[in-house]
Amino acid sequence: MGRTAGHLNDPVLAHVRRDPPILRQDASVGEALGAIRRQGLGERIIYFYVTDADGRLVGVVPTRRMLTADLERRLSEIMVTRVVAIPDTATMLDACEYFVLHRLLAFPVVDRQRRVVGIVDAHQFTEEVNDLADREQAKAVFETLGFRIAEIRKASPARAFLVRFPWTTVTMAGGLACAAVTWGFQATLAENLTLAFFLALMLGLGESVSMQSGAIAVQALYAIRPGWKWYLRALRREVATAAMLGGACGLSLAVVVGLWQGASATALVMAIAVLGSLLWACIIGLTVPTLLHALRLDLRISSGPVTLALADVGTILIYLVTGYLLLARH
Repeated sequence: MGRTAGHLNDPVLAHVRRDPPILRQDASVGEALGAIRRQGLGERIIYFYVTDADGRLVGVVPTRRMLTADLERRLSEIMVTRVVAIPDTATMLDACEYFVLHRLLAFPVVDRQRRVVGIVDAHQFTEEVNDLADREQAKAVFETLGFRIAEIRKASPARAFLVRFPWTTVTMAGGLACAAVTWGFQATLAENLTLAFFLALMLGLGESVSMQSGAIAVQALYAIRPGWKWYLRALRREVATAAMLGGACGLSLAVVVGLWQGASATALVMAIAVLGSLLWACIIGLTVPTLLHALRLDLRISSGPVTLALADVGTILIYLVTGYLLLARH
């Protein structure tokens, strides 16, 4: 089914199918099959979506699993709980991105209460998905920097400026905050010039880890319905990883500083500051996308600049405070 370029800007609600059989999670497979026969299948049913008592989407049952499961088993026992759903505020272009990213044959469309309002399937999007797939890698890079190709494609310079400028100001604000923190510790830097040599390195390490954690969080948030349990599990994993990275990088840097400068106190500052800043960076990298997701903001656009700004400010503060506490009174 061919589509025009303008079709991609339509609201997804204008094109959803509203005939999916919705099943209750407390129903047995036998009861669900009976309900499906009474309701009818509609067209091209691929997945069966499962809701709780309040009608909220809680799972999905692939057709094969439904047909091969024991009739007495509950749907809650056989359903997949990690359901990727498209918000009802999305456009057709957004929906195409879901197909490219997740490679599923259909997606439910849900409202703010996570109630299913319809479904879209791959049959409606074949040409758009194929067209976007080759450009997905390049588009992801630009989204991380703070804007979407969809918003600046064929845009005038003024439109491109309006899309990109707000997130550029976030980066500028982070840089100004870092400058203010550095100015506040100018006496410490003057007395211990070695600290100034490694400012750029510290910022680079913090930004690298924060963006790695942020990228992992963004991918996960599109595939699951996050909650406190998920966040705490992810946080424990990221903190453990950052602690190992911080320990290895901090020890390596401390050895370099010790051999170069012969200053054990400065080497200790490096080791502690690297460990602290990488822990901070991983926490920010995970928390910012999660918070933006909870606020229903486009986390792909905004999480990059916000994460980097907060990671930079925290890294500089941890580094200079550690230097002041360990070196200023020597």
